[in-house]
Amino acid sequence: MRIVIAGAGISGLTAALSLHAAGFRPVLFEAAGEPAPLGVGINLLPPAVRELAELGLLEELCAAGVAIDELRYLTRYGREIWREPRGLAAGYAWPQVAIHRGALHLLLLHEVRQRLGPEAVRFGAVLEDFAVEGGEVAVRFVDRRGGRPLETVRADLLVGADGIHSAVRRRFYPSEGMPKWNGVTLWRSTTRLAAPLAGRSMIWAGHSRRKFVAYPIAHDPATGETLLNWVCDLKGEGGETPPREDWNRKGDRRILLQRFADWAWQGIDVPAIVGAAGDIFEFPMADRDPLPRWSFGPVTLIGDAAHPMYPIGSNGATQGVIDGRALAFHLARTGGVETALAAYEAERRPATSRIVLMNRELGPDQVMELAEQRAPTPAHDLDALLPMAERAAIAAHYKRVAGVDPAALAARASYSVSPKEPAAES
Repeated sequence: MRIVIAGAGISGLTAALSLHAAGFRPVLFEAAGEPAPLGVGINLLPPAVRELAELGLLEELCAAGVAIDELRYLTRYGREIWREPRGLAAGYAWPQVAIHRGALHLLLLHEVRQRLGPEAVRFGAVLEDFAVEGGEVAVRFVDRRGGRPLETVRADLLVGADGIHSAVRRRFYPSEGMPKWNGVTLWRSTTRLAAPLAGRSMIWAGHSRRKFVAYPIAHDPATGETLLNWVCDLKGEGGETPPREDWNRKGDRRILLQRFADWAWQGIDVPAIVGAAGDIFEFPMADRDPLPRWSFGPVTLIGDAAHPMYPIGSNGATQGVIDGRALAFHLARTGGVETALAAYEAERRPATSRIVLMNRELGPDQVMELAEQRAPTPAHDLDALLPMAERAAIAAHYKRVAGVDPAALAARASYSVSPKEPAAES
C-alpha cells in the first residue's frame, strides 16, 4: 500500500513508525525545512507513553524527559486547591513524561530515518493540491522557498498530519477560516534552575484569566540543574484571531513581570522565574470546532489537523500519538482503505471531540476557576466553599472522558499488530 503523510510533526512521525511496525512503508512530506530542537515543553500522558513504549521508545523517551509524579493546583495567592499523583505514582503501568517538544521531535525523526530509511522524510515540500482519481490520490508538492513544482505522488492513502492550519483539512472545509481564539494569550519559555521546582511536580496556579503553569522537562544529574518549562496565560479583550504570521512571536517580559509581580510563595517565585528565562514567545489559545467527518475516500486527518484543542489537561500531543497508532491498527486489521478509515474515525473522532468541547469548559482546570469564584482571597474558607469531594469529582470526570483512567488504560487491548504485508516502498 502506498501511503503519503503530509506533515512530519509528532503525529505524523508517530503514524509513520506505527504504520511501519504494521508492515507498511509510508513517505512523509514536511513543509518546514530541516528540524532543529525548537519550541518548549509538552506533557505526554500515560496513554501516549504506552504507545511509544510499544514502539520500543520508552527508554529513550524517559532519558530525554522527566517522569512527572504529581500535579498541584494552587490559587493565585498560593494556597493548594488540589493535589494528585501522576504517572507511575498514580497506579499507571506507564509514566507521564514531560519533555522538550524539540527533543521529542528529533527522537521520533531519528527513529523514522533509522527504521524506514533516510529518504522517508522529505523536508521543504509544501502540499499545494491533491485529487482523488479512481480510488487513489494524486498529491502535488511544491518547494517551500520559491513555490517551484517538486513532484506529484500517487498514493492509496493520504494522511493529513499538517497541524492546526492543515491544508488537507482546508480542502474539505474551505469556509472554516482561522482557528477560534478564546482571547487568552499564552506566554511560553523555559528557565534553568539550580534546584528543581517542587521536584517532579506540575504546578498550575491562578485561574483562566491569569494563570501560571510550570513543570520540569529536563534534568542534568551532573550539575543538578533543571530545565523548567513554564507558561503564563493572560486573558485579553478577545477579538479576531491573530494573523497566522503573528503566532509564536517574541513577547515582552516586562508585561508578565508587572501582571505577576506578587505571585511568589514558598518555593515558587514567578517573577524570578520569568526574569531568568530565555526568549519568551506569545501564542494564542485557539482550537477548532469538532468536525462531522475526517475521512473522504482515501484521505483522512490525524492530530491537530483533525482535532486541535486548548492546552488544558495536557492532551493535545497525547491524542495525536494515539491517532497514529489507531490508524495503523485499523489499516492492518481491516480490508480496504476506506473501510479501515471508517473504523479509525468511528473510534477516534467521537473521543477527541469530547475532549475538545470539555477543554472549552476548562476541563480539570475547573477547580481553579471555582476556587477563584468562591474563595478569591486568603481570608475565605476554601475548604468550606469548595468541598474536597467536589474537587475530586471534577478530576475523576475528566480522566474518564479523556480516557486517562488507569484501569481503563490497562484493560484496553494493544494497538500493536503483526505486519499484514511485507514492508514495501510506497
